[in-house]
Amino acid sequence: MKYNIISSIILCSTIMTPALVVAKQNTPSIKLVEAGRYQSNIFDQSAAEIVTFDKNTQQTFVVNAQSGQIDVINSKNIDNPTLTKHLNIKADIKQHLGADAGAANSVDVHNGLLAVAIEAKNKTDIGWVAFYNTHDLSFISANALGSLPDMVTFTPNGKQVVVALEGEPSNNNYAVDPEGEVAIIDIDWNNKILTTDSKILNFKAFNKDGSRHSSVPQGLLLNGYHASISKDVEPEYIAVNEDSTKAYVALQENNAIAIIDLTTKRIDQIIALGLKDHLLDGNELDGNDKDKKALLSKQPLLGMYQPDSIATTRINGVDYLITANEGDDRSDWISGLSQAECEQGNFYYHLEDQQCADDIKLKDAFSSKIYDPNLSTAQLNLAHFAKGGSLSGTVNRIKFSHSMTAKYGDLDGDKKIDRLLTFGGRSFSIWDMNTKTMVFDSGSDFERITAEKYGKNFNQSHSKLKAEDRSAKKGPEPEALTVATINNKTYAFIGLERMGGIMVYDISQPKDAKFIQYLNTRNMSVDPKANKKHKNAQGVATYQIDAGDLGPEGFKFVAAKASPTGSPILIVGNEVSGTTRFYRIETE
Repeated sequence: MKYNIISSIILCSTIMTPALVVAKQNTPSIKLVEAGRYQSNIFDQSAAEIVTFDKNTQQTFVVNAQSGQIDVINSKNIDNPTLTKHLNIKADIKQHLGADAGAANSVDVHNGLLAVAIEAKNKTDIGWVAFYNTHDLSFISANALGSLPDMVTFTPNGKQVVVALEGEPSNNNYAVDPEGEVAIIDIDWNNKILTTDSKILNFKAFNKDGSRHSSVPQGLLLNGYHASISKDVEPEYIAVNEDSTKAYVALQENNAIAIIDLTTKRIDQIIALGLKDHLLDGNELDGNDKDKKALLSKQPLLGMYQPDSIATTRINGVDYLITANEGDDRSDWISGLSQAECEQGNFYYHLEDQQCADDIKLKDAFSSKIYDPNLSTAQLNLAHFAKGGSLSGTVNRIKFSHSMTAKYGDLDGDKKIDRLLTFGGRSFSIWDMNTKTMVFDSGSDFERITAEKYGKNFNQSHSKLKAEDRSAKKGPEPEALTVATINNKTYAFIGLERMGGIMVYDISQPKDAKFIQYLNTRNMSVDPKANKKHKNAQGVATYQIDAGDLGPEGFKFVAAKASPTGSPILIVGNEVSGTTRFYRIETE
């Protein structure tokens, strides 16, 4: 097949031999074992989203997002964790700064200092990172930063806090679209007095008229509505390397990673992650949510990795970045546009829903009742996928990105779409940050392993019981992620947001990662959506039935020397079930 220049560049970084795609089964060297859990009794309200652990006080801090609070859990006995206190971040911001805060989004701790990222009530306004003393849980101070602080992390040496300022646009119409930014806060903390100094980095230099525009990688995916690059990028997650010199920033919607030098406080470069070829051996997927079968097959699709959580580890002197390839789209922010505005932005207007959207099912693209663009330039030529076309056997229920397919789906330049660009990689990947190349991807492992366990009941959603509900969308949606070194081996733990459960891999040899365990505490005989019918006096859905842990969102590994058990543990925040689960990590 003849590729045009752009598609060739995008694909070359992800074409791998099958040996790099399929993880090998390994004799287990560690094993996750359930311990206790704390249940907030709040259902599907992000009540247990991101978690962190303070070794000094043996407390776990859990983001109770929508409430604007942090739940403080006594974790000295992981078989019976109990609530110590609710930290009301929203109230403290009001009391000390006189400002109105919204949701708490992230939390991290180092040496008795707790950092909480919290957005403004109007999310496009300036948000904060608030600091607390973990010993007495007292408020210390708050730094005003940029729009929508979404993730906060301490550097390993504790001298800096790095913050992802996502800068999402206003709902429905992009009327306000803040710039995506990264904040670096220098920390001086002696367990009593805190001094901070903040610097905010933006991406303006990469705009068309910027001094660094020539360094923008061709594979950077840009589809923000009439957005400059600095507004298009939305920093999602941050990982810092072992010696606290580099921060890696996930630009999820853009399918890219920004690398930041923490010494010079400068953006070094942006790396485009490329696309995942689902026609390759080992990259099969199930894209049909109606056939009541767990049937993985090769498809003419290019998956945008679009990682959410990322982590870094150093193996034999090399920094590796591990990515949970969840996927994301921009349909939430473009639904308020008219058909003319929608099509000018390279999206499409869903005629039945009367809404602008980007994600579209293949079968709907052949329905004039749903898809009938006014602008000829907004019309995808899907002749290859139509009846009688060379790709007519493509699963017709798969959802893909209209805007990205229009830009990159025509591989040979004949104005006909050859591949559909889908959201997420349904996998986790390992990237060598010296060479800036992928050395491993788990391919179809997650769907294959869950299909072997659950059959046609795989690819569930997290808030209801419906077989294959996510097959046509983003599959199991790997989101939560952490890495750990145990007995001189390195492991990756990956949480499947929709299907639920944790995948464990030995990544000690990054090019030859090995599957170790899949553990899911979800009760597949219980439909959790029944909880939505039961609400408390504040209108919040509460638990009436227990379907297990649903929607793993945040992981925290605690090494043996810091653990309350004297052995390594894993703490998991499950945003849908509102539960914080503790696991022992048994070693052999």
